[in-house]
Amino acid sequence: MRERKTTTDTDNDLISRPEFFPNAAFDVVALASSAGGLTALSEVLACLPSDFPAALVVVQHLDPRHRSLMAEILSRRTTLHVKEAEEGNHLSSGTVFIAPPNRHLLVTSDGTVSLTQSELVHFVRPSADLLFESVAASYKHRAIAVVLTGSGSDGSMGVGAIKKMGGTVIVQDEKTSEFFGMPGAAIQTGNADFILPLAEISSALVTLVMKGDAR
Repeated sequence: MRERKTTTDTDNDLISRPEFFPNAAFDVVALASSAGGLTALSEVLACLPSDFPAALVVVQHLDPRHRSLMAEILSRRTTLHVKEAEEGNHLSSGTVFIAPPNRHLLVTSDGTVSLTQSELVHFVRPSADLLFESVAASYKHRAIAVVLTGSGSDGSMGVGAIKKMGGTVIVQDEKTSEFFGMPGAAIQTGNADFILPLAEISSALVTLVMKGDAR
């Protein structure tokens, strides 16, 4: 009688594991911002090369009552491909996925986008904490979290998840932050690997992702 083949934990890991991008030390950069975020995101994305070998996912707190033009605006300021995230999108290198208004953006274990309208987190939706936690669970040490200008404390719990799984955390410094609530809360957790002026964040991302070290 032929022995029935069973599925092991290792098999499950291989089935659900997200794609790792070649020539990249990190596969995903998750960025979070709130007040003042459009300007900050524009500067960071504008300085990244068109062949940036990782995917980027963005949570920006937006007015849920209106359609967002953020993807269109940012696409005019960077050579990267920018799109508003849709359910089931598969993360791809050199592409920026923007969370739509009033939807949490999560990255699943197979590297696809999941959008949900579950309850508010820190009074906001989309939530940086949920994004960071999902990216940490899926990409572990190959994930980078970036906390940019913004009010409130969203992202401060999520950076802990990134660090716990071996990822890297970059936070905008106080001097260049239009609003220091989110960056300050992230820094206070002790999980920030780099606290940088806005103008230096894109070069740090290039060094980390394309060369493997920024220290």
